Amino acid sequence: MPRLRRSRARWAWGVGAGVLLLWSLAGAGVFSGEVLNPAGARQLARFGAGALAPDLSPDFLRLLLGSTLVTVAYAALGAGLAVAAGALGAPLLTRSSWGRRRTGRLLARGAVAVPRGLHEAVWGLLLLNVLGLDPWVGVLAIAVPYGAVTAKVFADLLDEAPRAAHDALVAAGAGRTTALLYGLWPQAAGGLLAYAFYRLECAVRSAVVLGLIGAGGLGYQLSLSFTSLRWDQVWTCVYALTAVCVAAVVAGRAVRRRIADPPAPRGGRLRRDRVLVVAGVAVPALVAWSAWYLAVSPAALVDDRAREQLALLVSAAWPPDVSGPLLVALAGAAVVTVQTSVVAVALATAGAVLLAGLTTRPAHRVAVPRALAGVLVRTALLVLRAVPPPVWALVLLFVLRPGVLPGALALGVYTLGVMGRLTGEALEELDRRPADALTALGASGAAARLYGVAPRAVGPVLALALYRWEVAVRDTVLVGLLGAGGLGALLALQLAVFDWPAVTTTLVVVVALTLAVDLVSDRARAVLR
Repeated sequence: MPRLRRSRARWAWGVGAGVLLLWSLAGAGVFSGEVLNPAGARQLARFGAGALAPDLSPDFLRLLLGSTLVTVAYAALGAGLAVAAGALGAPLLTRSSWGRRRTGRLLARGAVAVPRGLHEAVWGLLLLNVLGLDPWVGVLAIAVPYGAVTAKVFADLLDEAPRAAHDALVAAGAGRTTALLYGLWPQAAGGLLAYAFYRLECAVRSAVVLGLIGAGGLGYQLSLSFTSLRWDQVWTCVYALTAVCVAAVVAGRAVRRRIADPPAPRGGRLRRDRVLVVAGVAVPALVAWSAWYLAVSPAALVDDRAREQLALLVSAAWPPDVSGPLLVALAGAAVVTVQTSVVAVALATAGAVLLAGLTTRPAHRVAVPRALAGVLVRTALLVLRAVPPPVWALVLLFVLRPGVLPGALALGVYTLGVMGRLTGEALEELDRRPADALTALGASGAAARLYGVAPRAVGPVLALALYRWEVAVRDTVLVGLLGAGGLGALLALQLAVFDWPAVTTTLVVVVALTLAVDLVSDRARAVLR
């Protein structure tokens, strides 16, 4: 029998992760000083009580309906443009297009890393200085970073598609573009469409975030209600957000399930899937309605005012500020950003693992209390990820002193909502036969999960945690923009005083930090394989 050997690389990465977490917790003040603010407990109790008595007055509901339509329009049009940009840009990033010319492919991927390295809120603030109070600000703030992310993911899906048809077309003399279009796109169509609907789900949450910085919609109404301490209105907004997110999740999940498990042919003929047909008609119609509802005009992007403002912004932002005091401040802010993201992801991962038994949909019929508990937990996670991290940060500031910890916990609460769902879905996709075999041999449900599921779930869960760490670094900038520290807080101060050279330097540091985390995360995932 071969001897089992410990992987030194995995042990080294595990020890490094532990040290990084302890360092981040120390930086957040967990091990030193007081972090609690008992004086805010009464206000937190009032906030919680508002959940039981939301504002359902006709006037506020009418106002909320208009805000909801604005949010949906921003999300649909932004996601539609992002998917279109991703489809056009993906061929420029695939291995099939570049062949052995690795330098060109790396440069192309580096180019899309810049737009996806900045959070949607940052893009919104920059576009606001160019386009003013135009609906294009909210739309492009979603479309630009999402388009870059979608291009990268689409390219990866095309590279992973079966290549037999592509290689046959190339051998027959077809060009690279023709082989890619007819040999790879049909093979990867299911994954591409599924990811496009997932982007729509994410765009709803991004549209809410943009509302917090003045783009309108549900986020803006939520901000106004929170500022005026109208907790009943805050919870009405939260419930509206949750309803929109539920609709997006249900629609996206229905499409993904039909793609993964298409209907069987009847009588040797392929059956037309009504769900996919409805989705194929409804989504373009929704995008067209969004453009009409927001009254966007392509001419606004190229008019004289936009060109002049862009020229002024570029001239004011270049050259960047590389003075010593700024670089020292950026180094300190980058440390805070990393610590905040590490604490947030650790909290979310731990919570997702503890709740995994309830977030996973059971394959067999279970007792009513267990099924009800699962529904309640999944609903609670949906609420956690429907509310933007800055709102959670403001809530936590009732009972926590200002510093790194409130921002880290707020981001952790939000990420728990996402990680809980992703972890549950990852566990549902695992082979259940080992756990079923242990149960048939008389093992308890807990023992079957511990020995039949947990060993094979470690890799996927850690890979998801590393992916969310990449996202959390960008989200940390968002929390910082509203005062939670780190690079976001420094960027907010520079934007407030129009210090554009310093803004340029800070944005470069944000992108560089995001790329560094991406590289570390990618290397860690490679070790886990």
